[in-house]
Amino acid sequence: MSETTALRPVDVAVAVRLAQSPGATFESLSADLLMSTSTAHGAVKRLEAAHLAVPGSRRINRLALREFLVHGVRYAFPAIVGGQAQGVPTAHSAPPLSARIVATDPVVWPARKGTLRGASLTPLLARAAELPDHCPQLYEALALVDALRIGRAREREMAAAELEKHLSPQVVVA
Repeated sequence: MSETTALRPVDVAVAVRLAQSPGATFESLSADLLMSTSTAHGAVKRLEAAHLAVPGSRRINRLALREFLVHGVRYAFPAIVGGQAQGVPTAHSAPPLSARIVATDPVVWPARKGTLRGASLTPLLARAAELPDHCPQLYEALALVDALRIGRAREREMAAAELEKHLSPQVVVA
């Protein structure tokens, strides 16, 4: 029996982090994403099978990833919006979109220590609600991915433009 190569929601988070930190080790991926090393390894293998990562390199095919996020993620991983909950802002309710969009319908990843009450959205990454304090750059990028998943045309357009910035490797200024 062969292992499935179908993408899983967690793979999106791994792809985004690899785009931000090219060639990151499995250990650093697992630390950044609050997951096991074996989960990170499996995600990279699925990304390679989907041609979103270059085999054997942990390098993301940025054009393919952008195309998938902008045009496919909302179909592959449709947003599951639930009732009102306390949580961490996401989509248009989170930075950077929250500074540009005034919305009366906040969206959150459910979390007891959340700062906002709104419609609950199941995150792509199990421990996503911990990211604002743990890995802010990844938090903002995944919130933008959520805007692509649930947003209207205007929000999706803004999220796609912002995501370009978040998918660039970190630049260290000396």
